Amino acid sequence: MNTSFLLMAQYSGKAIIPVEDLCRDYFPHLTPEKFVRKVRSGDIKIPLVRVEESQKAAKGVHINDLAEYLDDRRAAALREYHQFHR
Repeated sequence: MNTSFLLMAQYSGKAIIPVEDLCRDYFPHLTPEKFVRKVRSGDIKIPLVRVEESQKAAKGVHINDLAEYLDDRRAAALREYHQFHR
């Protein structure tokens, strides 16, 4: 199954997912502000997109970057699983 296609269906074809929606759906333990701080510090490795150059502009994540992030997290989980279940 292709993660990007699933995300397109989930987010009605939006290219950029607002940080607020992303936190609600995938990072419910983080506020949008905390999520942005973790991205900027490198704790969460996913690029943020600003719709304008302004610091106050809405921030989001491109759907392909989110798909890659989720696929990478899945790959790490599978590696860990196989280490303990051989």
